[in-house]
Order: sequence, then structure tokens, then C-alpha cells
Amino acid sequence: MSEFWKSKRVLITGSTGFLGQRLVSKLKKLQPKEIVIVQHKQFDLREYKDCMMVCKGVDLVIHLAANVGGIGYNLQKPAELFDNNILMGVNMMRAAYLAGVKKFVALGTICCYPKFTPVPFKEDDLWNGYPEETNAPYGLAKKMQLVQAKAYRKQYGFNAIFLLPVNLYGPGDKFDPKQSHVIPALIKKFYDAKKLGLSEVVVWGTGKATREFLYVDDAAEGILMAAEKYNKPDPVNLGSGFEISIKDLVEMIKKYSGYKGKIVWDKTKPDGQPRRWLDVSKAKKEFGFVARTSLEEGLRETVNWYMNAKVK
Repeated sequence: MSEFWKSKRVLITGSTGFLGQRLVSKLKKLQPKEIVIVQHKQFDLREYKDCMMVCKGVDLVIHLAANVGGIGYNLQKPAELFDNNILMGVNMMRAAYLAGVKKFVALGTICCYPKFTPVPFKEDDLWNGYPEETNAPYGLAKKMQLVQAKAYRKQYGFNAIFLLPVNLYGPGDKFDPKQSHVIPALIKKFYDAKKLGLSEVVVWGTGKATREFLYVDDAAEGILMAAEKYNKPDPVNLGSGFEISIKDLVEMIKKYSGYKGKIVWDKTKPDGQPRRWLDVSKAKKEFGFVARTSLEEGLRETVNWYMNAKVK
């Protein structure tokens, strides 16, 4: 275990969320001086005064809190996604700096990248175009944390870093169709269809779009490694370094869920960004992060967890 954490009071926003719970669990094993948990019922991080309160006496902030969802949610609530995420990001970083926090870890998103980015996505391509329209409000709001981090580093010498995780998945994800991303949404669809004896499952888009996914435990490890070892202004991708078509993903989830019916593609619905695949070489070079969980292993774990949770 690294000595880095021994004297640290670490604040994790979004600590009760999907990623936050995994991060807290892994951080406990590193035995920091204290883990500060922010309860959403007590503090509204869109409010600057609340951000100042939670940052008092903290050495390191890992800012995970976000309002996030899938394509459907992005289409329904673009203004909320922009407002909530930009306010939380700006207020938390400003409060952390003024409270004397030594380091700030900001989490961006693959949605920050331009719609048409050469694959694999390299960090240098981040500003070469506008994001995919359905998730632009969310992606741009998160991207402003990078602008703020660089500005604070230049003017104040504030050690803020910016990580760009790809889409996460795993046990404990959001399976509510109103907010879920593609993997939990598909798992729920196949589970429900199997339970109800439906002959077909309807899936959005054409299946041609590609995506990259990172198992949630791997993401938590990568964030902690960056928090400990990375201290530069440039953004860093966090991913697994592979690409899979939505069509192939659907077939895999169908197989692991045991569904035997037909798949119908609703081509009137959007595909989202055409391709997503990160260049993850910088994370390996800068702080030694390499994802350890294969998609096959991660999907089986996630499908089994959901089905067992439904049975209980």
C-alpha cells in the first residue's frame, strides 16, 4: 500500500453512486486518514456555499457527482444536464481551491469528444469539432472542468487533473430505462422479454455504431492511480482499449441472458455517435493503468448480478 494516502482526508462527491461506491470500497483498502462522504440530502453541489462547506479541511477531492443518462435521457433533459453538471463542476473546483485543497481530480466523459473523431480517440483531438448533438449539453458542461482546471493551474498553481472515462458498466448500474446507458438498458430488455415470453426485443438504431466499455471496478482503480501519480495539466483517457459494434454487443447480452427470441432494429431511433474507441496509451505511460476485465467476463458478471437481484 502506498504511503501517499496515509495522511490524506479525501472527499468523494457522488460517493453513493454506481462508480462512487466502488471507489470508496477500493479507497478504504488504501487506508487514508479519512474518507469524507457527501450526502445528497444534506448538500446541493450546484450551490457554491454547500461546496465550500464540504471542502473544508480536505486534502484531495475526487469529483464524481454528475447528472447523467443514456440517449433518451439526453434528448429529454438537455438543459438540466447542462446546468447541473456545469454548476457542480465550477462550484466544486472553485471551492476546493479557496479551501486550500491540495489536489482536485475532475471526471469528464467520452461525450466531450467531437462527433467525428478519428479512432482511436486521442486526447489531442478533444477540441477538433463539436460533440454528438444528443449528448453535447452534457459533454460540453463536463468539458468546462478541463478549461477551469488549466486556468486554475496557470493562474493559481492549483493541482487539478482531468480524466476522460469511457462508458462504464457493471453490477449495481442504473437499470431504470429513463436514465440507463446501453448495457443495463439491454440487459433489462432481454430479462423482461424472457420473463414475459415475448417473441421479439426492439433495439434502437441500426446496430452499426461502435462503443467501448470499461468495467466499473477497473475505472475505480484507474481513478485512484491517477489521483496518486498524475499531476499534469493534459487530459487522460480511461478506457479498455477495444471497440465493439452495438449489433455484436446486443448478441452477446442476448446470449448471456438466455433469451431465444428475435431482435428487431428500430432504425427511426438515433445511433448516437458513430464510433467510440479510446487511445489509452497515455494512462499506461503516465500512471500504469491497464484495464483488467474483459468485456465477456464483465458482461457475464453484470447479467448474473441483475438476474439474481431480480429474483431476490
